Amino acid sequence: MRLANKVALITGASSGIGRETSVLFANEGAKVVAVDINDAGGEETVNMIKQAGCEAVYVHADVSKAADAENMVRVAEQTYGQLNILFNNAGIMHSDDDNAITTEEAVWDLTMNINLKGVFLGCKYGIPALRRAGGGSVINTASFVALLGAATPQIAYTASKGGVLALTRELAIVHARENIRVNALCPGPLRTEMLMKFLNTEEKRQRRLVHIPMGRFGEAKEMAQAALYLASDESSYVTGTEFLVDGGITAAYVTPE
Repeated sequence: MRLANKVALITGASSGIGRETSVLFANEGAKVVAVDINDAGGEETVNMIKQAGCEAVYVHADVSKAADAENMVRVAEQTYGQLNILFNNAGIMHSDDDNAITTEEAVWDLTMNINLKGVFLGCKYGIPALRRAGGGSVINTASFVALLGAATPQIAYTASKGGVLALTRELAIVHARENIRVNALCPGPLRTEMLMKFLNTEEKRQRRLVHIPMGRFGEAKEMAQAALYLASDESSYVTGTEFLVDGGITAAYVTPE
C-alpha cells in the first residue's frame, strides 16, 4: 500500500475530490482525518472508510477560521500521533461570482476567505505538524483557472486559485530543505456538484466543454489518483509544481464559440 503508516488530513472531505481522496488514501493504508463543515457528509465519508475496514475520524472545521484550522491539526496528532500528508482541498464556487463589475464584495471576501485564506491557515498549523513528523507532503487544490482565464466569468474564484498557486510555490521553496514538499493540484473542469451548480445551463456547460480537447468533464476519482501520487513517496523529488490534470485544456488553443 502506497500510504502505509501515514496520517492524512483532508479538508472538504464531505463530497467531490475530498471524499474520493479520503476513501482512496484510506484504501492505500493511510489513517484519514476527514474535515468539513458539512457534518452529515463528512460523517458519511468516514463511515464509508470504516465499512471498508480502514481508519478515519471526522473533524468539523471552517477552514477560514484560525481556531478551527488549529484544532483539526491538533485532532490529527492527538488521535494518530502524527501528520504526514496535508491536503488543503476545501473550496467554494459561488453562484453569484461573475465579472469584476457585477460580483459583490461579499462574494469576493467569502471566496477568498475559504479558498485562499483557508489554505494559508491549513499550512500555518499543518506545516509545524509535518515538521514534528520529520517531513511530509502538502497538496493544495488550485485549478486550471490559476493559469487560464475562465470562459464563464468567475473572477473571485479565479483570483483565489491564482493565489493558491503562488502561495504553493513560495511554501515549496521555504520548506524544501525540511523534507516537506508542497504542490498544487490543478484540476480541469470536473463533473462535480460544485461545478455543475455553477454551470447550471446546457449552454454554460457546452461553452466550457468546447475548450477541453478530451471532450468531457473530469471525474473526482481522477483527481484523487493524482493526489495519491503527490502524497506518496513516489513523488519524492516533486515540489513547487502546478500539477495539471485537466484533459488538455491548458495545452489547447480553441476559439470560443
